[in-house]
Amino acid sequence: MSKSTSDFIVERLKAWGVTRIYGYSGDGINGVLGALQRAEKAGEGIEFIQVRHEEMAAFMATAHAKFTGELGVCLSTGGPGATHMLTGMYDAKLDHAPLLAICGQAESTVRGAVYQQELNLDRVFADVAAFVQEAAAPAQIRHLIDRGLRVAIAGNTVTALIFPKDVQDEPWEEPARAHGFTRSGPGYSRPLVVPKDADLRRAAEVLNAGSKVAILIGAGAREAAAEVEHVADLLGAGVAKALLGKDVLPDDLPFVTGSIGLLGTKPSSDMMEGCDTLLMIGTGFPWAEFLPKDGQARAVQIDIAADMLGLRYPVEVNLHGGAAETLRALLPFLRRKTDRGWLDGIVADMADWHETLKKRAFAAASPVNPQRVVYEMSPRLPADAIVTSDSGSCANWYARDYQVKRGQRSSLSGGLASMGAAVPYAIAAKFAFPHKPVVALVGDGAMQMNNMAELITVQKYWQRWADPRLIVCVFNNEDLNEVTWEQRVMEGNPRFATTQDIPDVRYSQFAEMIGLTGIFLDDPEQLGAAWDRALAADRPVVLEVKTDPEVAPLPPHVTFEQAKAFMSSMAKGDKGAGRVMMETVRQLIGGNPKAD
Repeated sequence: MSKSTSDFIVERLKAWGVTRIYGYSGDGINGVLGALQRAEKAGEGIEFIQVRHEEMAAFMATAHAKFTGELGVCLSTGGPGATHMLTGMYDAKLDHAPLLAICGQAESTVRGAVYQQELNLDRVFADVAAFVQEAAAPAQIRHLIDRGLRVAIAGNTVTALIFPKDVQDEPWEEPARAHGFTRSGPGYSRPLVVPKDADLRRAAEVLNAGSKVAILIGAGAREAAAEVEHVADLLGAGVAKALLGKDVLPDDLPFVTGSIGLLGTKPSSDMMEGCDTLLMIGTGFPWAEFLPKDGQARAVQIDIAADMLGLRYPVEVNLHGGAAETLRALLPFLRRKTDRGWLDGIVADMADWHETLKKRAFAAASPVNPQRVVYEMSPRLPADAIVTSDSGSCANWYARDYQVKRGQRSSLSGGLASMGAAVPYAIAAKFAFPHKPVVALVGDGAMQMNNMAELITVQKYWQRWADPRLIVCVFNNEDLNEVTWEQRVMEGNPRFATTQDIPDVRYSQFAEMIGLTGIFLDDPEQLGAAWDRALAADRPVVLEVKTDPEVAPLPPHVTFEQAKAFMSSMAKGDKGAGRVMMETVRQLIGGNPKAD
């Protein structure tokens, strides 16, 4: 049998180091699926993971890229399969994760004929993908793959390649050495990008002059953890973490102030309010109100993406470079600060904050305080655990109550803040690191939206994993909780039951029905034992906790405007006003004696 164009596609992906594809089949991509089957039979295949929905495939590919640093790959048929992938593709774009989306398409002979499942996918993907092309002939395939993957990997961005059905099945011929053809090659090696010495000296002058230095790190600092610690020690600085940078440094370092922003800590907020110098490393943290006021702090920023420099705060010195190599080049120009008063204050604030977290977690609730769910989880996790989180109110508890240990990894949908990413992220983490335990923190809204179905994917594959532990912890509060609180605090409106109520579903029983372990609890005193049982299980677990929707996800500081809107919403007849007020008071005054 002669080699088809699809056979070449698979060969070229392997030449680029692709080992795993997340996807769902369909007739528009059958040529490539056939090539994957032939390669598998020959012992030269690429692992194909069948998901329940193409959106989940793109989320898994994004998570693969985040957790491994490699290119993530997802695949679908054309038409609806391709459009289903868009949300996960945007997740990769906004969080700067390299991703390749492979899509089928109607035959090239019927393009423009309003044919079944014929969409102009190059236009659909024009915003989400830095490189998007539809193949018209086999001679294009070689350079489309080579250029597309190089763009995605080098730019930490998205490439979309669209293959019509007939092109997939045509016999493969190498591009001719002739006019009208081009002959490309695979491969890319990321360079070290380091600013000029003159710019490093200017940055050092700013940092050396400051007496109250704050550092803000994001996911771009991940490979520079040791350098960040060294710089923080020299400058006597505190280090706050944007949400995507949560796992860059462990939370037991005394100068680490934890997350920043609406989901952040009071010490992070206070540090930004009081600093006179700001160093930002590998972060696109978006919330201006949590950064210093204009003119308050001199600032230096380091980023490998030039378009992110000077975007969030008026920066005096922008350093275009990789975080680790730039910090290493900067270190010789920095002077150790002998006055540690600023740092001592940060350390003291963090000690107080840990006590606040404990008291908030142990405050009485009806029936279970959601903060305590994560607070009890955190110390029990093995040192190599991976944690993923849904967007929504559970992201608050992930951001504040999960204390990252050195060696642990974590992530969520950051820039897009999409619901429904936690379980597919966790599945991708298990495939990338089958020997590590993984926990997904998920709201019941996301479980009902799309994550329940992916438990079937877990059931299909879990016995392949060397360590079978994947725990899906569901916060069952029958409420779209984050939006409920936004209605109250941001808009000054009472909770709107019509949009916010969701059905009470027994997720733990669904897990049991498909052969996983299900644990249900509504007693906070049983949380520790439940986590111990889940972490000792011989198969994946759904840990369902009946949590109190009236526990407020309080920002680090409640502004006058937020307090006014909140009180207004209560006065307008919020059905849960009495309990909401009581629970909020408990949070603000620090819980109850059980925490002592």
